[in-house]
Amino acid sequence: MIANREDYQKMTAEEYLEWEQHQEIRHEYIDGEILAMTGGSLPHAKIYLNFYRALYPHLRQKGCEAYVSDAKVQARKNSRYFYPDLVVTCNPDDLKARDFIQHPKVIVEVLSPSTASYDRTKKFKYYRQIPSLQEYVLVDSEEITVEVYRRGEGKMWFYCQYEAGEAIALASIEFECAIDLVYEGVTFEQELEAG
Repeated sequence: MIANREDYQKMTAEEYLEWEQHQEIRHEYIDGEILAMTGGSLPHAKIYLNFYRALYPHLRQKGCEAYVSDAKVQARKNSRYFYPDLVVTCNPDDLKARDFIQHPKVIVEVLSPSTASYDRTKKFKYYRQIPSLQEYVLVDSEEITVEVYRRGEGKMWFYCQYEAGEAIALASIEFECAIDLVYEGVTFEQELEAG
């Protein structure tokens, strides 16, 4: 999803949480600033739904759940709330929650040309501060490439890139799937131009 800065008045986290319940579109909240979320492309939606479908049967056996784009994640109490494309939690409190996820284990963002830089830099900086987060996954919507950042010791994060024909591994939830499943049915722009 694409975040646009609009001219909203600064709000406290409590004001944002109350206000946002009554909005027609979703808004992320970063240190008092409101960012309106706009819709992504059809390939964008297809990618995160394919990822969700691949994860679902595996997560049920583990007592975990995955949520797609309408699930809010609290990245820092009273200061940051995001809507990732896909989030996985195994925390019992999150599994009973009604408003937002507080203890994500895996966060997946589908990159679009307009959000790729932000998702790789600032958003990753905010997500790294979530103690429970073990893996941050970036899925390219323009080509078959998946990047996984895996938490290590201290402030270390390990990086692994997957390409066509490979299997994506998420160690924190003991999950593996062919990258082709994530991109099933997705048509890329260069394919349209060539056809």
